[in-house]
Amino acid sequence: MKILAIADEESKCLWDYYDKEKLKGIDLIISCGDLDPRYLSFLVTLSGAPVLYVHGNHDDKYAKIPPEGCICIEDQIYVHEGVRILGLGGSMRYSEGEHQFTERQMRQRAAKLRLPLLFRHGFDILVAHAPAYQLNDGRDLPHQGFQAFRSLMEKYKPKYFLHGHVHLSYGREHKRYDKYQETHIINAYERCVFDFEAQDPKASLLEH
Repeated sequence: MKILAIADEESKCLWDYYDKEKLKGIDLIISCGDLDPRYLSFLVTLSGAPVLYVHGNHDDKYAKIPPEGCICIEDQIYVHEGVRILGLGGSMRYSEGEHQFTERQMRQRAAKLRLPLLFRHGFDILVAHAPAYQLNDGRDLPHQGFQAFRSLMEKYKPKYFLHGHVHLSYGREHKRYDKYQETHIINAYERCVFDFEAQDPKASLLEH
């Protein structure tokens, strides 16, 4: 399954200079937040692939302009062709905002999913906006990651963790790919494609 992961910045390559060949072979699109809802609607309409999304810290506008035809996976396990996808959007709370959370609040959100996780026997992909604590995050509060995500990876050992929020343009210390225990971590900033079934996920990554 080829997955296009996107976050934070609309790709001019996909939106302004759209060519259907650029999305050829894409089976699923996952947004990790902070994108124009019209961009997501555009992608789901022209690609033919399902678009799943969580909210970023700047996505309060989704309440008025929801991404049409797209599927919000916040606080649930969504199953696509047998792949179990868990969505927990938002960032660390640093101001007033609907999609900002304290560490305690994020842990409470994860705790509410224990029964669904038990029923589904875990999950395969964690989709978030923020990174995990001390795994490609920032040291400033707005870009600090959640320890709750590390705990989820330690307990359930998903194959992938997708996040955004930390722009690759911020500096060389921020990476597209990382790994924590058995989980492959992908920073979805702007766009990238990966093969879910790849034996070497890092090698399968494409700046699409």
